[in-house]
Amino acid sequence: MEEKILTTKKSGMPVLLLTVLLYIAAIPLCILGFTMAEEGSGGLVLPGTALAVVSILWLAFGWIFWCGLKVLKPQEALVLTLFGKYIGTLKGEGFYYVNPFCTAFNPAARTRLKQSGDVDGGQGAPGVTVAAASGAVTVAADASGKRISLKIMTLNNNRQKINDCLGNPVEIGIAVMWRVVDTAKAVFNVDNYKEYLSLQCDSALRNIVRIYPYDVAPNVDTTGDGVADEGSLRGSSEVVAARIRDEIQSRVDEAGLEIIEARITYLAYAPEIAAVMLQRQQASAIIDARKMIVDGAVGMVEMALERLNENQVVNLDEERKAAMVSNLLVVLCGNRDAQPVVNSGSLY
Repeated sequence: MEEKILTTKKSGMPVLLLTVLLYIAAIPLCILGFTMAEEGSGGLVLPGTALAVVSILWLAFGWIFWCGLKVLKPQEALVLTLFGKYIGTLKGEGFYYVNPFCTAFNPAARTRLKQSGDVDGGQGAPGVTVAAASGAVTVAADASGKRISLKIMTLNNNRQKINDCLGNPVEIGIAVMWRVVDTAKAVFNVDNYKEYLSLQCDSALRNIVRIYPYDVAPNVDTTGDGVADEGSLRGSSEVVAARIRDEIQSRVDEAGLEIIEARITYLAYAPEIAAVMLQRQQASAIIDARKMIVDGAVGMVEMALERLNENQVVNLDEERKAAMVSNLLVVLCGNRDAQPVVNSGSLY
């Protein structure tokens, strides 16, 4: 389905003024026609009757032309069909006039997602709520119109529980910035482009998250090149978001949608393993800290022994050096402050 833009239909104001003037003129013409038919001679009866009939028909059916008047605001579009056939799309602000028998078609006009651009102005209009993986979808009781918004909108995808590549359940949520770029594809290629986008976001998110571990893990290939790397959901959020965006875009091309950006808005372990994973992270942090403390303590002991030997402060045999090293390591690597012990006796 190819989109056809109607650019020669901005004649709404002249048509409106013409029809209003004809309505104003129809009333006196109708009266004049009846007068000519009643008072005139035989030669004026037929023209007077015809004038009255035409005026009455215009007063009764002239409003049909107003059905072809369309008003669009900036960044709005209207897909028009005539007896089931697609005839074109109105894009851009303006006052348009089209065939009055044309109808606007937008199957997603009554669909409301949890996203920007789908609000009811605080009116709280009642509707039917349908559960969806990416958020509640509400079918409004009365649609505001068949116009298609061409603005950039943000779809706030609800948190989903997904297993990462190691099998750990994680909760993740994303925000997707998107817009309609081809109205014909959006309306005719899919049943409902908003629900279609919502479902594709869920599917793409699951496919990408399953490739990555939550945190850096050994022997994990996230790029598909056969070489283990350090990619992770927590440490490579920009890369993960870019891959999610590309995955969604490849799925919604046929729906005439453009995915501008995708961002991770929430990322955490699932509640059932969050406490265990927190302990694991704490243990890993303690081990790393201990390694750093031991490396520093060993360096300080080496420095102390070298300085004592260089300055010849005291000559220590191997046994005394071992005792000194042991004492220094206990003091430097201990969790608590050391209690000093003063030796008041001899050196040996």
